Amino acid sequence: MGRVLMIGAGGVATVAAFKIAQNADVFSEFMIASRRKEKCDAIVKAIGNPNIKTAQVDADDVEQLKALFNDYKPEMVINLALPYQDLTIMDACLACGVNYLDTANYEPKDEAHFEYSWQWAYKDRFEKAGLTAILGCGFDPGVSGVYTAYAAKHHFDEIQYLDIVDCNAGNHHKSFATNFNPEINIREITQKGLYYKDGKWIETEPLEIHKPLTYPNIGPRESYLMHHEELESLVKNYPSIRQARFWMTFGQEYLTYLRVIQGIGMASIKPINYNGMEIVPLQFLKAVLPNPQDLGANYEGETSIGCRIRGMKDGKEQTYYVYNNCKHQDAYKETGMQGVSYTTGVPAMIGAMMFFKGLWKRPGVWNVEDFDPDPFMEQLNKQGLPWHEIFNGDLEL
Repeated sequence: MGRVLMIGAGGVATVAAFKIAQNADVFSEFMIASRRKEKCDAIVKAIGNPNIKTAQVDADDVEQLKALFNDYKPEMVINLALPYQDLTIMDACLACGVNYLDTANYEPKDEAHFEYSWQWAYKDRFEKAGLTAILGCGFDPGVSGVYTAYAAKHHFDEIQYLDIVDCNAGNHHKSFATNFNPEINIREITQKGLYYKDGKWIETEPLEIHKPLTYPNIGPRESYLMHHEELESLVKNYPSIRQARFWMTFGQEYLTYLRVIQGIGMASIKPINYNGMEIVPLQFLKAVLPNPQDLGANYEGETSIGCRIRGMKDGKEQTYYVYNNCKHQDAYKETGMQGVSYTTGVPAMIGAMMFFKGLWKRPGVWNVEDFDPDPFMEQLNKQGLPWHEIFNGDLEL
């Protein structure tokens, strides 16, 4: 039985809250906190469980976080706020003796750059405090790492080639919208690409490398090589990997809008002065774009996310493709959110469940592939994200 505090009240947090409420045998007490308490209250109303507590907190303020943690005394904090706030929340956890879980690695507010080094630097402190920190427990990162660990445990003696493939073949019927926080989404997509090959990191221009890949139940979709954080931990934990890449699909209309947004300076994170006020263009753009939480009602189609792996087993080369397809309509019926929020929110709850069951509980700072993948994979099937396997098929890569 666990006492959990979730920080965040967006689409992913809404899904995680629904799933936590559905698993009351594991999560005995639950609080949702955010900068705007009314958003937390709205989630509780949607779930229909008045026993869920809510609170207001500024996750940029360590002292506010400490006051809340000391008052509520959670055993674990699930951080579903912004990546900018990872370190302040980790600091508060250390100060108050609270375990930690998030879905995305730290990113400085003033620089579109993300890597694990800032959070890995907390490893000794969490270990000495006897606290567990689980990093990147969404889908990608998250399930993608669990899939890789499962493949390494059951199907390969040596993983040599890893391609994580992420397709959203849904249609939200908006001219332009992002499926999660627009500020984070656009920063991520407009960065230079990065992949791992033969012990080196190779940088590419943004979306420079692309090719059509065929996704189950969807068909071919143009897929673009991007930098994604889980590659950093996976090549460290599986040193036999010779090449690791991440691919994501984008439609031509989306990319046209993105080029225009960049071309007119609206993707900039550099503050400007407007009528005596300092504003960040990308933050202003976020304010006028559709809220990802509001996309679900009219969203059609599905996502398909998985790992395509090539390596050796018993002296022979084999390929393996493990993936999940998630229908936006099904996610909306269950949680009121679209599939991209669902595929991130469900694994966050499962990761916390693994902790409270004592299965993923180890002092220090860890990525998901550092733990046993089997109980997590079992829960994916039970909690709404069933997975499928293809052995020795054409990986196309």
